[in-house]
Amino acid sequence: RLPAPARAMIGAVRTERRGHVLLIGLDRAAKRNAFDLPLYHGLSRALGDYEHDPELRCAVLHALGDHFTGGIELPQWLPHFRAGGWAPLPEGGLDPCGIDPDRTRTKPLVMAVQGWCLTIGIELLLAADIRIAADTTRFAQIEVKRGIYPVGGATLRFAEEVGWGNAMRWLLTGDEFDAAEALRMGLVQQVVPAGSQLDTAVAIAETIAAQAPLAVRQTILAVRAARLDGERAAARRLLPDMLPLLDSEDAAEGLSAFLERRPGRFTGR
Repeated sequence: RLPAPARAMIGAVRTERRGHVLLIGLDRAAKRNAFDLPLYHGLSRALGDYEHDPELRCAVLHALGDHFTGGIELPQWLPHFRAGGWAPLPEGGLDPCGIDPDRTRTKPLVMAVQGWCLTIGIELLLAADIRIAADTTRFAQIEVKRGIYPVGGATLRFAEEVGWGNAMRWLLTGDEFDAAEALRMGLVQQVVPAGSQLDTAVAIAETIAAQAPLAVRQTILAVRAARLDGERAAARRLLPDMLPLLDSEDAAEGLSAFLERRPGRFTGR
């Protein structure tokens, strides 16, 4: 297998490898990173590459330019919506919004947003694991202003993440809210000065990438199981799913690192 390039373009998506971390950048700044179909497909392929590369342990989704995204270019999407589905995903790609359970990532994703973060931008946040916002970010879920409603996950996750009343306040009005409100509700975990959001997200991703990859993955799967299948069903899987980890090289390394009072050096095996 040939070494992967440090930087690459996948359609309108720019990727950059930094050790075990992959930066995935939306690169359609002239259009405020509005999601046309090629941008959506490029993001899907980049997430698929991340998922299937054993050297990559965490990813950061961000956007080049002044805005994370102005939303979707609705005319391109309407034929698919009228046909009762989303645009088909490319071969090997994952569902960026995490709705398709068979094409959802199992590795961690940190997001950094700035400027406008509209519609699908919020839904991508809701599908991510950790979210950082510049203090100038402006959010809105404006579908009701266009005579439609969100179909990329906001109706599935927004209320669960921020509470019913908070979610309905913004879903039913389409009003704009700022980064301080996003932090208050829990939509984002940290608000930082504009321009530092990507560095903050990368620092978090590097911390995650330094942990045991198998344990990080299983943690995500266990939390996701509790959300999707319910606490009782997920609880029955806790110890059975722990057994493979106990026999891993990383678990032995973790114990050695603890006894020797040093950071672990994990391999994902």
